[in-house]
This record gives sequence, structure tokens and C-alpha cells, in this order.
Amino acid sequence: MLPLPHLTPLEHVAFVAAGLLTYVVVTRIRRQRRHPYAAMSWVLGIAAFPYLGLPLFLVFGTRKLVRPATRRQPAPAGPWAHAAPPWATRLLAAVGVAGARPQQAVRFAANGAAALAQLHALIASGRDTLDICTYVLGDDAVGAAVAALLAERSRAGVRVRLLVDSIGSLKSAHRHDAMLRAAGVRMRLFVPTLGLPGRGRANLRNHRKLVVADGARLWAGGRNIADEYFTGKSGERAWLDLSFVAEGPLAAQAQAQFEGDWRIARGARKALRLTYAERLARQEEAGAPAPAALAEAPAGLLRLAQWVPSGPDFHEDTLHALLVSAAFHAERRLLLATPYFVPDEGLLESLVLAAKRGLAITLVLPRRSNHRLADWARGRAVRTLVEAGADVRLLPAMLHAKAVVVDDALALCGSANLDSRSLFINYEAMAAFYGPLEIDWLDRWIGETARTGESASARPPGWWRDIGEGIVATIGFQL
Repeated sequence: MLPLPHLTPLEHVAFVAAGLLTYVVVTRIRRQRRHPYAAMSWVLGIAAFPYLGLPLFLVFGTRKLVRPATRRQPAPAGPWAHAAPPWATRLLAAVGVAGARPQQAVRFAANGAAALAQLHALIASGRDTLDICTYVLGDDAVGAAVAALLAERSRAGVRVRLLVDSIGSLKSAHRHDAMLRAAGVRMRLFVPTLGLPGRGRANLRNHRKLVVADGARLWAGGRNIADEYFTGKSGERAWLDLSFVAEGPLAAQAQAQFEGDWRIARGARKALRLTYAERLARQEEAGAPAPAALAEAPAGLLRLAQWVPSGPDFHEDTLHALLVSAAFHAERRLLLATPYFVPDEGLLESLVLAAKRGLAITLVLPRRSNHRLADWARGRAVRTLVEAGADVRLLPAMLHAKAVVVDDALALCGSANLDSRSLFINYEAMAAFYGPLEIDWLDRWIGETARTGESASARPPGWWRDIGEGIVATIGFQL
């Protein structure tokens, strides 16, 4: 048996000091902003358990892979610039997000069978390229059917690239890998959990969900590729979820972001940043109409949209900034649907102030989600919102959709939950829609879904429940 090293009290104190100094170097000198719960947890962990806390911080602690160098995009311009709220488009341009452009078509799907048909049709439509990014590729009927379609398109001569998160891939136990590789599908796992500690990537998961065909057609939303998101597991109902198909520049923007994720999965430190002109050139090469032609549609039919990614590959917390700004700029209403609601203090305070100044806020959550710790962690935030006047609805079914509607000006739909893991740690992406048809569709869906739920209570919980919620909320940023 190997003897354990013995440290004097002075050596122990020196190790603790070195651990805290490491924390300061990584978070402050590299300007990695954290919300207070995260900072407090890491500092206390390193101070109290330095021999465990410091290695964990080196593996899981780094939140951003880029230094503060945002590539600002051009200010919104063109005949459609007036159709989007300036507070949103200017903010997104300032944090490096490619601008909004008119789309040829956008079609939402709330029904799982319809969504699966859209996904199959889009994969079958690929003639040159298919790029797929998902958190989960299930070892079930839906996963097997999609894997078979990808293999068939690859054998037909289409370049197929499949990117699956390394944690999400554990659910399928890689059952489809041999068949896909034999068919010529190029596959990569996004950041294996046992990576290089100094890069702090093990905790940075790719939660984006998209399929792009020929750089011109996009399928995206909140659904992973598994039974529960479309048809339901054996004997169970499918989860309530949203996805959409878009044709036009949105697909080119999503494909360009996929290129960056593909590069990171290969081992690059950060994604390449493409200008919008380069994104547009790819989309036009695929044969889709130029945005100038699409902009000639009547104002009421203009399907204006942009791809809004957020995560460690952006210095700014893009979606968090957009949501906080939306709470302050909204004049009438905010509609929100999310499976997990564990906001940081900044987002919660902005929603509370919006409710107190008279906004009609509707928040839709599942009464019981598939993550029990997340349900505990949300308790205080939900009660605070209800006390401020918000209408929080708890659904009897599992809700997995992620959507936001701001007045009649902006709607979001995509992969990001309203929790600190999605907004500060994960690689996420939402589509921002400014067209009246898309905003109205999401408005109706959230409203109809909310009516099936019961109103949440602001009644204080018991003493033990309150303590439990506080402990879970302290680590909520990691849920």
C-alpha cells in the first residue's frame, strides 16, 4: 500500500492559496464572468476541499473558450430592416450575430408525428450535403429510422456529417455507429468528457439541435432524435415539444455555425468566425433566392428571421443578453415556455420588474419534468414571479419546448432552456423570428398550451423544503 503524503499546516494553507489563485487567474484575468452562485460554490469548494475542488475546477471550471474579442456585425440595413425591433437587432449585431434576413418558408410543428415527417422529408431532400447536430441519437425506433435514412443518403453520394454530444450519445450506447460508418457517414463526438483539463471543456456540452440539407433547408427546434420527442416511449405519451423547417438564409447561418462546431469537435480551441457575406455566398451557391428577392414580399407575409447561437464559442452570453433586454423593452406581454426554469438573478429580476410595471407575463412549465433537481431548484424563482403578478402555469404533461414571444415584435424557438446551464454553459441556438405569421403561431401555441395547466402558487413551502430548494439552487448553474 502506497503511503499517503503528509503535509504540514503551512503546506496545506499554501495549497489552498494556490488553488484560489488559480481560480482568480482563470476567471478574472481571462475575464470569465460568472453568476454569484457559481463563484461562491467554486471558491468554497476549493477552500474547503482543495485536493478535490481544484482538480474539479480545472476539468469543469472554464466557461468560455474565446477571449473578449467580439466580431461586430454590420448594423441592420436593407428594405426589411424596419420590420424588426432595433433594440434586438442592434444588440445581436453588437455581440457578433449575423443579421436577420427574409426566408422563403417557415413551417412549425407541435405534433410529434408531423415533426418526424418533416425531419424525414428534409433528410431525403439532401442532394449534396447533410449536416446533423443533436444532443441525443436514441437507441430506439426513431433513432434507428433516422440513422437508416442518413446511411441511405450517404450511399447515394451525399456528404453526410453527424455530430453528437459525447454525454448525449451515452443514451444510445453508440448502437448506430457501425452501420453509419460502413455507409460512409462522417461522425464526430462533441468534446469527449475526458478531455484536456487545462481547457476546461468537460462540462461544456453541445445542446444544439439542427439538420441542414444542401445549405438551403433547415430543421431545428427543441427535439432530440429519440422516441420521447416524437412518438413517445412504449406506453407513454410523447413530450410536448416544438420544431420547425425553414428554407432560406437561416439555413446558411445554421450551417456556418455547424462548421464551427465540427471544427471544435475535431479539437480546435474555438470556431472560425465567418462573415455574413460568406454565409450568404454558401446559401446562394446552393441555389436559393437572394434575400433582395425575398424582401419584395408584402410586409404581412415577410418571414424575417435570424439564427442566434450562444455558448462558450461566443464571448458574450448572447441569449441571456437578449432575454434580459426583451424584459426591459417589452411593452405589453411576455410569453415563455421552458421545461426547466432556473434563472440567474439578473434574468429573474428583469422578469420581476417587467411584471411589476404591468406586463402580462405567462410562463409555462411542466408540473414534473424529467429532472427532479431542476424542479426543486425552480421553486423560489417561480414563487417570486407569481408574487410579482406573473401567470405561471404548470402542465400535467412533460413539456420540452423552448419558446419566447415578446409583444408582437419578436419570437424565439430553439434549444435553449431558461436555466443557467443553457444560458451560461451549454452550446445553444435559437431562431429569432420577426415575421407576424411566425410570432402569431407561437403566440397561439403557448396560449393554448398554458390553458391546459394549473396556476402555480406563491405559498411559502415548509421549512425543510425551503432549505432543500436553497441547497439545490446553489448548484443550480450546473444542473
